[in-house]
Amino acid sequence: MERRLTIQERADLRIRHKKERDKRICDRIKAVLAYDDGYSYSEIAKILLLDDETIHRHIEDYWGQKKLSPENGGSASKLNFRESKQLMEHLEEVTYLYVKDICAYVKQAYQKQYSISGMTQWLHAHAFSYKKPHAVPAKANAEQQQKFIEYYHDLKAKAGNKEPIYFADSVHPHHQTRLAYGWILKGQRKAIPTTGRQYWLNFMGGICLNGHRFIYKQADQVNADAIASFLSELRKQHPERHKIHLIWDRAGYHRDRGIQQFAKDLGIILHYLPPYSPNLNPIERLWKIMHEQVTYNRYYETFSEFSEATIRFLKTIGRRKLLLRSRITDNFHILNSPLFAS
Repeated sequence: MERRLTIQERADLRIRHKKERDKRICDRIKAVLAYDDGYSYSEIAKILLLDDETIHRHIEDYWGQKKLSPENGGSASKLNFRESKQLMEHLEEVTYLYVKDICAYVKQAYQKQYSISGMTQWLHAHAFSYKKPHAVPAKANAEQQQKFIEYYHDLKAKAGNKEPIYFADSVHPHHQTRLAYGWILKGQRKAIPTTGRQYWLNFMGGICLNGHRFIYKQADQVNADAIASFLSELRKQHPERHKIHLIWDRAGYHRDRGIQQFAKDLGIILHYLPPYSPNLNPIERLWKIMHEQVTYNRYYETFSEFSEATIRFLKTIGRRKLLLRSRITDNFHILNSPLFAS
């Protein structure tokens, strides 16, 4: 790209940038210089932590009018204290994807005009940041979760060291590359091959937090027979005739009367989590570790390679006690859905 700025203009802009105290003007100067160096709007926006539209406006302002000063000249927020408080409450209720939509709301609600950069500064000044919301099951009931935690700690005290308590669930890892965050060189778009195959594996697994003992059983599909096989394996791992406590969710096959009787005959006492409470089942954290180490950002050309990697993880993870102790605990975090009416 051919430069549009003269050597003298670039020198003058650099001198002004050194002396300038208004960071907004500094950002405009950097945007103009970077664009003259051949950077795209998107690249400049990424560097300056702004949006493409704002960068485009900054550069057009300079080319058209040699303008570097913001429209409001650095004046105080256009919203008064009451309006700012109302907007903050509104933003806690409604999550906007784009700053321009917040600008539109402010214009409609308060008849006050904000530029995207001006509203972005307002948001930062009022402790808002651009990040993903935290997903919560819509029917998560905080009160029921708290009652279960109290029930669990009472069970743990009564069971002592003689009666192991296992948390169990099934998992179905798919032969698909799961893209996740990772450290990638700036300015590069890292490509990871993916597969469109829809094959998957089925496992039942359980973990005892006292000693972080882990067992698993593979199955063609998770049904009553597979669960009975898993329960038999669990009993086999504890030949002593002490009771075994097993905590899992309320899936239909977990509450099947035949399974309940089969477990009772083996000396395994079944306990059930509250509905919509995966946060109370530590085995979910082990499945997360499995995805981190087996599926995230990894490509397996064949289903066989994927199967071997998954089974190798399940066979060896029980030996990594330090990792399990640090990542898998009964320090439960309660989820509370904003939709749940208590």
